[in-house]
This record gives sequence, C-alpha cells and structure tokens, in this order.
Amino acid sequence: MEDKITIIEGPPPTFELVEEGWANGVLEGPTLYNIAVTHLRPFNGGELVERCYRAWGRHENINLEFKTDDGPQEAAIVAARSTETEDGQVLILWVRLPDEEIELAIDFDDDYDEGDEDYGDPLV
Repeated sequence: MEDKITIIEGPPPTFELVEEGWANGVLEGPTLYNIAVTHLRPFNGGELVERCYRAWGRHENINLEFKTDDGPQEAAIVAARSTETEDGQVLILWVRLPDEEIELAIDFDDDYDEGDEDYGDPLV
C-alpha cells in the first residue's frame, strides 16, 4: 500500500533541483532520477513528517500528490522536515522526480602521448 500527502488547495508546488552530495545516495536503481526540494505551507507539518517516517519504517513509499495543467501528478518523497518560520509552518519535502531526458556522458580521451604535459608522468 502506498501512502500519499495530497495538496488540496493552491497552485502546484515549485521544485528546485538539489545539487547536494547526499542526494546521490537515494538515486540508486535502474532509472535515472533528479532529487528536488519543495516548500509547502501545511496546517500540520509535524504530523505529515511522522506519516513519512511511519511509511518508511514499514519499507513503503510515500508520495506527494499534486495537480498540474496536465492532470494529477505524483512524486516519491525521499526526505521530509517541518520547521517554524516567522510566517508559520513550512513543510520541506525532497522528492524523486523521474527524468527521461537525463543524458549520461562519459568523456574519455584515449590519445595518450607520453610527451604530453597535460597527462603528467605515466604510472610505472
């Protein structure tokens, strides 16, 4: 069974790609993903974080469900935090977004020349 946190009111969330190193640890698998963060204004942020912890404790997924112009969308939640600000509660969710357009490029130059200074000293 998959649990969900659903955004009922307001515009769709905005996501910012995470460039931090820890995010790579949750990217393992046969599909390439991006990790993005979003900030939401909940009525009960602490309870929503607890729902995430309970789902993860059962080794189940929990998704963020939201509406867009293309219809309902879901994103798997990989980390959650609730905090208080001057303007009220903020729920910070890190989600895994599939990206079919990620390209993996490996650049390898096999034109090694022992006299080329760019390569340094060859290992013996």
